[in-house]
Amino acid sequence: MAQPKIADLTLLRADLKKRASAKKAKVLARFFKTGSGEYGEGDIFIGVVVPDTRRVAKSFVTINLREAEELLHSKIHEERLCAILILLEKFRKGDQKTRERIYKLYLENTKYINNWDLIDLSAQYIVGEFLIDKPKDILYELAKAKSLWERRIAMLATFNYICRGKHQETLKIAEILLQDEQDLIQKAVGWMLREVGKRCSEKTLEDFLQERYKQMPRTMLRYAIERLPEKKRQSYLNGAI
Repeated sequence: MAQPKIADLTLLRADLKKRASAKKAKVLARFFKTGSGEYGEGDIFIGVVVPDTRRVAKSFVTINLREAEELLHSKIHEERLCAILILLEKFRKGDQKTRERIYKLYLENTKYINNWDLIDLSAQYIVGEFLIDKPKDILYELAKAKSLWERRIAMLATFNYICRGKHQETLKIAEILLQDEQDLIQKAVGWMLREVGKRCSEKTLEDFLQERYKQMPRTMLRYAIERLPEKKRQSYLNGAI
């Protein structure tokens, strides 16, 4: 059935609900750690798989930015994910003015971009991309924020630059987050360092690690050295570099 020309949030939510599964919702709630004291505490899943959420976002991409922001404020995870996917598509196709509006909307609503999948899908393509030819001061502010999610946005935004062969911002943000106690930040930093070694220079990665690897949390180090030869990996893990 064809979607109406004028998209409507009520129809969008109904479309998501139609694709929902109580069984999948339980699985997703466990996977995204929604229990008491966990990082996703209180997040609500209705059990829509990502490919279906993408289909809904594509069908309703014509909603305006005000409506997308309203959707982003939802308590339901899949609705927030749908909002992020719509913003991504609008940013990709938008002119500079539209991109700036989306970038500002994104940073004004980080409290709702509050799980790793939402950030990992969007930070490099909205925040990283918008700042590509601009000062990066906001990334350092985010890296020092109390919010776990803002710190992860800062780190993941630099993936945009790694993909272009540039590693300076990544290493500077990694330095700020080097001893972060949050597991999701340790993984993000290690992941981005690994990508520096993969896409930019293995030597650059090792130069960074050799002075710092003994200070790094074990999780961060394991992620960072994942692609190095086994013998060298063991040397780092055993403190023998």
